[in-house]
Amino acid sequence: MRVSNEFMAAAQRGGEWHLKRRTTGKTAKVLDARELWNEINGAAWASADPGIQYDTTINEWHTCPQDGRINASNPCSEYMFLDDTACNLASLNLVKFERADGSFDINAYRHAIRLWTIVLEISVLMAAFPSKEIAQRSYVYRTLGLGYANLGTLLMRLGVAYDSPKAYALCGALSAILTGESYAASAEMADELGPFPAFAKNREDMLRVMRNHRRAAYGQASTEAGYEGLSINPVPIDPANCPKNFLAAARECWDHALAGGGTHGYRHAQPPAPPPQRTTPPAMARDHHRPGPFPCRRRHREPRA
Repeated sequence: MRVSNEFMAAAQRGGEWHLKRRTTGKTAKVLDARELWNEINGAAWASADPGIQYDTTINEWHTCPQDGRINASNPCSEYMFLDDTACNLASLNLVKFERADGSFDINAYRHAIRLWTIVLEISVLMAAFPSKEIAQRSYVYRTLGLGYANLGTLLMRLGVAYDSPKAYALCGALSAILTGESYAASAEMADELGPFPAFAKNREDMLRVMRNHRRAAYGQASTEAGYEGLSINPVPIDPANCPKNFLAAARECWDHALAGGGTHGYRHAQPPAPPPQRTTPPAMARDHHRPGPFPCRRRHREPRA
């Protein structure tokens, strides 16, 4: 279910919300926005449905708004882009970058991100799509689906409490490194192969989004001025709770991503899309498939015939 900033404002003040008919645009029903919001939250608490997508925020971070708005996502909600496009998914197992002494190998993580950005670029040419329209538009925008997995396991092994300021900062830094390094690699590929065909038309919008990412990586507070074109500013990485090596890497990645994109453009309209991936833990030798915390400290996996 998608909600706009206008709906959220109506829910806050207890105002009315008009349900519109798709075909005519006329009001079909008038509801109390706050009551509707409470019903949505109650249903989500009881059954995990419906999922919520914040439509205004999603479109304010859209890298290609000149070609249309983002109307929907895939069922798992990691892929937010234009209609009739698709991406191939890949995930990096974060635990594989943990050293024997318990430290995290940031350089290896960054190298893997660059390598898999290239692999997924190759997959755009090799992929089979369900329709001609999806195939054509996926080739034009070259969206990728690179993400990471096993975050909950990594935090547990590092001894970091899941719902803590340090965990939030680490997660923010890991995500910033993933996104920034992938966009930096995309810019380098654009230097050699050219940017994606729709980049020129969306250049200013895309670079605005990149600048906002970089500001968040540098810890610019959401209350500070400087973010561009946003109704609600992001929660940045907290420098006070983020390890210095993670913070430095995140900032360096975004320096390279923005500088490279400003000079060469980007090969991909959207490289990263971290998926939940509920189906792959056995194949990747992972304990954990989603960002949420473990339900228990000891886990068992039954072998299947």
